[in-house]
Amino acid sequence: MGFRIGYGYDVHQLKAGEELWLGGILVPHAKGAVGHSDADVILHVICDAMLGALALRDIGFHFPDTDPAYKGIDSKRLLQQTYDLVTESGWELGNLDCTLCMQVPMVSPYVDGMRQCIAGLLGVELHQVSIKATTTEKLGFVGSEDGVSAHAVVLLQQRLAD
Repeated sequence: MGFRIGYGYDVHQLKAGEELWLGGILVPHAKGAVGHSDADVILHVICDAMLGALALRDIGFHFPDTDPAYKGIDSKRLLQQTYDLVTESGWELGNLDCTLCMQVPMVSPYVDGMRQCIAGLLGVELHQVSIKATTTEKLGFVGSEDGVSAHAVVLLQQRLAD
């Protein structure tokens, strides 16, 4: 089988005074995401999707929030380490598609920067990385601005022998 599909879902609480990292980009906002690391929900969900595609458990298994080594860590490092696991297993990214669910702020001006950051970290072409954003029409914890969530799907393909 030359292809594997993985799905990821992640949620973080939003709180005043925290930084808001999304897709490797610092987004100015009155509230930021709470987490053991920098709480970048987009990078976390991409990690989970890649790990899931190869049945390698989840981000919490590889980078537990009980380990002080990951306290405040830049999630770009987690994504790079996750992708190292993927490539060391003989796979590479075909494409990824991520949907961010957040009421405010409007993230559209930052999407291209997020895509460029992620593509650069993974060493892939920009067209292989899709980031979209939606609101929840003011419903639920996302709509009340108490939290942020994200979904991601990845397609991994076996690397061709050199």
